[in-house]
Amino acid sequence: MSLPKGLAEDVSKNLVMVARLIDEDPEGAYAYSKIALRLASRVAAVREAAGFAAYANQKYSEALAEFRAARRMTGSVDLWPVMADCERGLGRPEKALEMAGAAEVHKLDKAGQVEMRLVAAGARRDMDQLDAAIVTLQSPELASNTVQPWTARLRYAYADALLAAGREGEAREWFAKAVESDKDGSTDASDRLAEMDGVEFVDAFVEDEDDSDTVIDAETEVDDEVEVESQDDVSVVDELDDEDDDIEDEDEDEVEAAAETKEDVGKEDVLLKEEDEDDDKN
Repeated sequence: MSLPKGLAEDVSKNLVMVARLIDEDPEGAYAYSKIALRLASRVAAVREAAGFAAYANQKYSEALAEFRAARRMTGSVDLWPVMADCERGLGRPEKALEMAGAAEVHKLDKAGQVEMRLVAAGARRDMDQLDAAIVTLQSPELASNTVQPWTARLRYAYADALLAAGREGEAREWFAKAVESDKDGSTDASDRLAEMDGVEFVDAFVEDEDDSDTVIDAETEVDDEVEVESQDDVSVVDELDDEDDDIEDEDEDEVEAAAETKEDVGKEDVLLKEEDEDDDKN
């Protein structure tokens, strides 16, 4: 279906935003998909994008409806595995297994067939059929030494199924193989392997509580020392003030003593002068 140029540009901008946000901000991607749907609901690419946005937000019923609409418009079977996974999300693993055995699967390319195998194994696990899930994943693609875009996820699913069945030794081996093939970090195989090996990662940027307490205690001690020093300084100042007061008192005493001495000397001079005058008269 062709759209007017301006409308086509608006639709394209919203679809770009859906693709850009779907991994990091699924809710934002979903909002843009709704805008695209209002603008061009009869465009297959819009219905498919809306389906993936709803799927990323675990809105499985809505996602399935959009995928079915896109498939009717294009006649393609490419969405068959994700449609089956929506059935799992809706609590219908039996329906997903039925789709896994349908003729449409044979029309899928290799990547689609591997994806369908992953969905079928997941459905088996939903039904607590762990051994059947393990057998479902055993395939030429799993045994191949060639790394393909799906290899890491296939090995990871196999390792996880083995672990769920209590086969830890085999699970560890396949988690290690998943790590080897997971070049873009699409799984957490390295974390799962480390967990099995008892390796614990410590964030170097997170301060240990004991270290924090030590720092606080050290700061408290420094503050106490500063306070003591301050008190000592105050004491020294007080002592100096007291010494100054004593010196001032001593100076005052000396001045008073000198004044008294001068007064006494003056009196003596007067007496001597009077005595001399008496002698002259006689």
